[in-house]
Amino acid sequence: MEKLLAVIETNAGTIKLKFFPAQAPNHCKNFILLASRGFYNSLVFHRVIKGFMIQGGDPKGNGTGGPGWNVNAEFSKLPHNKGTLSMARAQDPNSAGSQFFICLERQAFLDGQYTVFGQVTSGQEAVDKIGAAKTGAGDRPLEPQVMKKVSIEKIG
Repeated sequence: MEKLLAVIETNAGTIKLKFFPAQAPNHCKNFILLASRGFYNSLVFHRVIKGFMIQGGDPKGNGTGGPGWNVNAEFSKLPHNKGTLSMARAQDPNSAGSQFFICLERQAFLDGQYTVFGQVTSGQEAVDKIGAAKTGAGDRPLEPQVMKKVSIEKIG
């Protein structure tokens, strides 16, 4: 897989992320496919928990939606550090689809339980700004935190 970056343009700023295809090839391919098709454009970060993570990628915007397929878990030894990109899922480890989260701080209890497939390379301040949003019921931001556009860039 060529070297690629995800670029998430949000109303809080631009976030760039590198992928870990050696550890999570199917999750990387899935995210790249969805982003390339415009799937994530105009979706929101529907779940924000201060000091924990920001979660988005649900076309329904409520935590129950996905692309119509699942990706099997690809657990690795990669840690859930600040800025880690990981796939959200239901209780079934093989239920990831399109929803992802970015850690706001180190989250050791997630290690080996969720598939890490990338890391923020720039724009952590935008992640932190989204992570500081005031939230209401269901950890939903009171003001929408929108992914205006999610694209894939070649690097190197």
